[in-house]
Amino acid sequence: MTDNAISIKNLVKNFDDEVTAVDNLNLEVKKGETFGFLGPNGAGKTTTINILCGLLKPTSGTVCVGGYDVTKNLKKVKELIGVCPQEAAVFKYLSGRENIELFGNLHKMSKKDLKERADMLIEKMNLTKASNRKAKGYSGGMIRSLNLIIALINSPDIAFLDEPTVGQDARARRETWKFIGDLKTQNKTTILTTHYIEEAEALSDRVGIIDFGKLIALGTPKELREKYNAKNLEDVFLKITGRRILEGI
Repeated sequence: MTDNAISIKNLVKNFDDEVTAVDNLNLEVKKGETFGFLGPNGAGKTTTINILCGLLKPTSGTVCVGGYDVTKNLKKVKELIGVCPQEAAVFKYLSGRENIELFGNLHKMSKKDLKERADMLIEKMNLTKASNRKAKGYSGGMIRSLNLIIALINSPDIAFLDEPTVGQDARARRETWKFIGDLKTQNKTTILTTHYIEEAEALSDRVGIIDFGKLIALGTPKELREKYNAKNLEDVFLKITGRRILEGI
């Protein structure tokens, strides 16, 4: 059995034969690793994640998640993954708990397991008081917390977290950081995309930086700082891309 949770080989994704969003990408993510996937807006991060989750088909190349080829065994892949998308996937006229239960039922969780896990996650994300309120009254940060619970309700082996702390205040962000850190103690694999460089630096075992669809840097935060003689990852990013992460392209 492979030690890799994710294996990407020679991945290419073209749109309309004019735009190459992912350009011959090769990448491996180890089981139990927290991997920070960074890049400016339009660099190819979300396209890559969407291919890994089976939402897009690659133009060429192979992508394996949990040892399964995504294009050939998507059903198996979906059993292994949880996805926290950048755009919140919640029903605003359901309560927080009803949203969680809905997605838990889609995963065919038992009633007992669903209640126990929902209670635990709601408490960890400090949504106990709000869990029975309709989500339409939630703040942006609360919606992000609910979105994260939904993504992890089935205790997936591999979690894709796309900007999980956007809109959260400093306290909620720290709680989310701790929650993501706890996933590592459970030997879960986490793919984290974020525009908060300090978040990737604090949480990631390794970081990959993508630009114009190509992987341009890969290593631990310490290795990248030393290689580029930089004081932090933000400085690394600025040196190799020529711009700050929030500037886009």
